Amino acid sequence: MVDSKHVSNHYETLKVNANATQAEIKQSYRRLVKLFHPDSNQQTADKEEIIRINAAYEVLGDTQNRLDYDQQLQEESQKLNSSYQQRAASAQKHYQATRQTGREADEYLEEWLRLVYQPVIELLDNILSSLEEQIEQLAADPFDDQLIEQFEKYLNACGEDLKKAQLTFQSLPNPPSLAKTAAYLYHSLSQVADGVEELGYFPLSYDERYLHTGQELFRIAARLHHEVQNLR
Repeated sequence: MVDSKHVSNHYETLKVNANATQAEIKQSYRRLVKLFHPDSNQQTADKEEIIRINAAYEVLGDTQNRLDYDQQLQEESQKLNSSYQQRAASAQKHYQATRQTGREADEYLEEWLRLVYQPVIELLDNILSSLEEQIEQLAADPFDDQLIEQFEKYLNACGEDLKKAQLTFQSLPNPPSLAKTAAYLYHSLSQVADGVEELGYFPLSYDERYLHTGQELFRIAARLHHEVQNLR
């Protein structure tokens, strides 16, 4: 089995969802090899990318190797979640200590708005503002390899911004007076996460239903994003 320590995520490398079937993994692997192999496409040839793609497929293309790799990802996720919980517990203790006086409570509220609310709002705005443009560009030819690649890069960027927003949101417990604001932020992030997942299925199937569902989830997230700002 290929050592996967130096690969951030083989599923991302092969541009498939973690729940993809073996057939979908194989299909995506062949498409990517064709895209980046110098013998088939001089314009997008990338030897290093081919090496990463082959390494990822050596793991995910074998059922037992994939099971071992999934277990490794799960263990890493559990460790990360444990770290989040420890940070949240520490932040909760900090909050309990700082709510002793009205002045300290006001200071904590301002801290949450500055360190959590504003960064999450900006990250959500960055994600939600460019989907329609991406869909419009893709509509020119949904089967064009370069447009599909550009769309996948956009989704990867959304995924990175989403992770940052989720981590930021979890970094400090919200003040009780802003419970409704925090709830709107949470639901907006959830809708974006579901939307990114749905949109990510389109390059694997070319089924436009995934685009429509993803757009609708983004529209819901955008409405929540707008409403949470009105709460302020």
